[in-house]
Amino acid sequence: MHALQEMGAALVALAPARLARIEMPDDLRGAVLEAQRLTRHEARRRQLQYIGRLMRDADPAPIRAALDALAGVNAEENARQHRLERLRERLLADEAVLTEIGAAHPGADLARLRQLRRGALQEREAGKPPKSFRELFRTLRELEDER
Repeated sequence: MHALQEMGAALVALAPARLARIEMPDDLRGAVLEAQRLTRHEARRRQLQYIGRLMRDADPAPIRAALDALAGVNAEENARQHRLERLRERLLADEAVLTEIGAAHPGADLARLRQLRRGALQEREAGKPPKSFRELFRTLRELEDER
């Protein structure tokens, strides 16, 4: 029971966009959204207990797998992250990789990717914080998520 309540608390802690990606019963989703809205400690505690109760009726395995994937725990998600990192490094090394990305993702904004690439290279040269470097990774991840 405590493990289910902890899993419910992990669901409550998720951002709305990530929560939307997890398959779960509608009553459980509603309870999680309600818990996110609550601010009073006691009300939130009771709502978490209720979520634990709803979790007993739901199949926890797919929810646990989705939470692990979001946390980067499973090997498949780690491999995906590494693949995206290699793609980003290839793109930084050679702008011709943009055509490969454009072929794999027809809706990709290649001008935005080119701009982020230039910014990341300039940041590297100047020793600045890697803002564009990180944004480039996020953009590549979003493109893969859309596919």
